[in-house]
Amino acid sequence: MPKIVDREARRQAVADAVLRVAARHGLEHASLRNVAEEAGLAVGSVRHYFDDHSELMLFAMGELARRIELRVRERAVHLLATPPGADRRTAVEELLAEFLPLDTARHEEAALWLAFTTAARLRPELRPRADELNDGMRELITRVLTEGRRSGSLREDLDVPLETVRLAALLDGLALHAVVQPSHVTPEAMRGVLSRHLDSLARGAGMWT
Repeated sequence: MPKIVDREARRQAVADAVLRVAARHGLEHASLRNVAEEAGLAVGSVRHYFDDHSELMLFAMGELARRIELRVRERAVHLLATPPGADRRTAVEELLAEFLPLDTARHEEAALWLAFTTAARLRPELRPRADELNDGMRELITRVLTEGRRSGSLREDLDVPLETVRLAALLDGLALHAVVQPSHVTPEAMRGVLSRHLDSLARGAGMWT
């Protein structure tokens, strides 16, 4: 009987190979040949699942975004389930910290995302995917700040649109510097900066209710 191949599973495996090659050697080394070798396939097999290199890169970028979004969504569910009077501030901080490279897995994701978004500057087919994740982060921050102001945890005069840009820039900047200079921007430093920033937004005593 002919072997039945799960097309989506095979595409997923090839995307994983792209991310492994890019993590070890850089995105510029994720050629069809190198990716096929990493995945244990012939180049012709990779071409069977992806029309060209651009489609492969876009799919791999989407897989990376999916991983990040899934983790963030799980934290968001936890925040929503945190009852009034509990330490919602901790839940908010942990949610936003998912965008920071605080451990090996998130550090690798941050480095890969930086590589993809940098490539998107010159590869317009990647731009929409980069914008999706960045827009999603800003929308999440807006919701967190809006709810914090509504509940009275944050200052009444908080400029949510401005503070959304400021907090997004803070998270992006910390992630960038942690990838480029990990010995200077440690997980402890990133947590400290994020915590201090959230304190500056609170109505009083740094408490979110």
